[in-house]
Amino acid sequence: MGVAGAGAVAGAAALTIAHVAARAISGPFHPALAFDFTPFEVRVPQHELALTAADGSRLAAWWMPSPGATRTVILCHGHRGSRAQLLGIGPGLMRHGMNALLLGFRGSAGCGDGPQSLAWYEQQDLRAAIDYVHRERPDDEISVVGYSMGAAVALMVAATDERVATVVADSSFADMRGVITAAAASHARGLPVGPLVSLTDAVTQRRYGYAFDQVRPVDVVDRIPPRPLLLIHGDRDSVVPVSHLHDLAAAAPQAEVWELPGVDHCGAYFTDREGYIARVADFLQC
Repeated sequence: MGVAGAGAVAGAAALTIAHVAARAISGPFHPALAFDFTPFEVRVPQHELALTAADGSRLAAWWMPSPGATRTVILCHGHRGSRAQLLGIGPGLMRHGMNALLLGFRGSAGCGDGPQSLAWYEQQDLRAAIDYVHRERPDDEISVVGYSMGAAVALMVAATDERVATVVADSSFADMRGVITAAAASHARGLPVGPLVSLTDAVTQRRYGYAFDQVRPVDVVDRIPPRPLLLIHGDRDSVVPVSHLHDLAAAAPQAEVWELPGVDHCGAYFTDREGYIARVADFLQC
């Protein structure tokens, strides 16, 4: 095989990888199992909410009221996750005197389909939840707590929606291109990372309608203060390198930063569940 032939093969392989990567990030996703844990397992009062995003995507959420509460916390899970992953922190905050709304993003268990992404289209989902709380409980202060992609969504929405009074972002990325580049670097197996990421971005734009550079919480996080903002990250995060925390903190120096040594992605809760819930609750109620 000549040089031209080898180049053509390499180019075809790179394009195939880019299509696979773009689909893994933004393609249609359905949970492998049709069932999941629910509030039944944690024995808290709740009822199911049906919400609709601006583009018509059907969403599901659990509403957990706390008697006499004047603050509602909307909780957001990560990429390809589900609201079931919030069944620790949600009831914990409810027991600290806050209403909790555990939001399921489009494509997750209990929700309908819709254009999916890494924190681009999901911003519509969080806005739908904020609209619901603002409409049904207009006197409540609204806080948002997000994890991983959900944290990035929380930062980008709060930056433009002053109805959000307080934000906690656990393990957020600062920019989508950066976190995809970090993931590619650990899986590329000798392929040039920069061109591969750019090719995946081009496929994403063509097939899924948005670009990596449209998802950059670092560019807007400074619009959240003086509203309280807590950034949480483990310094051993294997998914979103801790450098993303440092970039966000540098962009919003008024934010409170909680960096945990030896902790992996979204692992702060699991190092000390009671202590984590207490610290987040105290921050939200400050």
